[in-house]
Amino acid sequence: MKKKIMALVMASAMAVSLTACGNGASDTPADTTAAPAEDGSKAAEAAPAGDGSELVYWSMWEATEPQGQAIQAAVDKFTADTGISVNLQFKGRTGIREGLQPALDAGTNIDMFDEDIDRVNTTWGQYLMDLEDLVKGADYEATANAGLMAACREVGGGTLKSIPYQPNVFAFFYNQAIFDEAGITAVPTTWEELDAACAKIKEAGYTPITCDDAYITCMFGYHMSRLVGEPKTEEIVKGGQWDDPSVLATAQAYADFASKGYFSETIASNVWPAGQNQELAMGTAGMYLNGSWLPNEVKDMAGDDFVWGCFSYPEVEGGTDGTDAANYGAQVLAINKDSKNADAAFKLICYITQGEFDKMLSEMSVGIPADSNNSEWPQLIACVKPVMDSMNTRYPWAAGAEANADLTPIIKENFLKLCGGSIDAQGFVDALKKAGN
Repeated sequence: MKKKIMALVMASAMAVSLTACGNGASDTPADTTAAPAEDGSKAAEAAPAGDGSELVYWSMWEATEPQGQAIQAAVDKFTADTGISVNLQFKGRTGIREGLQPALDAGTNIDMFDEDIDRVNTTWGQYLMDLEDLVKGADYEATANAGLMAACREVGGGTLKSIPYQPNVFAFFYNQAIFDEAGITAVPTTWEELDAACAKIKEAGYTPITCDDAYITCMFGYHMSRLVGEPKTEEIVKGGQWDDPSVLATAQAYADFASKGYFSETIASNVWPAGQNQELAMGTAGMYLNGSWLPNEVKDMAGDDFVWGCFSYPEVEGGTDGTDAANYGAQVLAINKDSKNADAAFKLICYITQGEFDKMLSEMSVGIPADSNNSEWPQLIACVKPVMDSMNTRYPWAAGAEANADLTPIIKENFLKLCGGSIDAQGFVDALKKAGN
């Protein structure tokens, strides 16, 4: 079943003309003196305050990260306003991924936690509280991002069990200066247009596309999903159906680009973050398929004069999906179904995801705001907005390419070889078939 989500508030179509980001992102935190209820946040005002008992909150962030600092500020204000103390535990990625489920199984007192939308709703779905009544009672969706709320309901099996914050989208990011020098005046919307853009970039003396071991499977998954749709891509990957014509067609498209010299000369051996740090940020490569967190990750290396652009993975001839399909989502906050402090936990969620602290988190992390009232995006990622606004169909991570964890290393290794030119399209298919025997 196609994972189709109509982004109700993401109404503007992706611009065909070049959409370039500005430079000089602000890292200045927002003022933390005003209560969320004073900035127009209905949910923060309406959610019940709880009985004053302590909340236990496990977070995926580190205390020193911008996200952690913004969440700490929201928690501090929440406690000052409500008198409810919060035991906020910053676990980091490894800590929460390895420790949360055993702790919940052991009955540890944890009221709420956060992580990626798919991990929370799929891996930890059995522990989640239904939030529909809390959301309705607080009129939370009056200012929430409708597309992301729909995504949360989809991955929650049709019921809202998590609240999104810090949205993201996966697309091609590019160096506007290289596009300008190469004479590219419109973003590619088809594979043929991407081919033409790569040819111009190469002629101008730059590497058209870079990638690395962390993200190469996304290129395979996106092309497959453009051809046959993401559900079919998952079916092929899970079942090892490497004789499906779409696998060879995807390999042939990339083998053609490799033969034309469109990929980094070191792509086959690039270990993350080599591609983004040493090539894209340094101004030698034009494009990189990555997430909307990328500009923030490399901003210090790229410098203040680096102007970002963004466009969705192009359509392919005769394909199923268009440029309105991508891996987009968010981190999410969820409440433990066994929590005795659900009202207070939801009120804290409102503090974090609405009004001043959503704005603070966006500014400090150079991320996308979750509250639709916070319409001003950080300048560094302003180019992402038309792409995010155009999304209708949501892919999971890597667009299905990593649906079979046992095969992910095989796809990764051989797609890197394919892009590096050491194997051809049939060699790629043969390698996958051999690994499945």
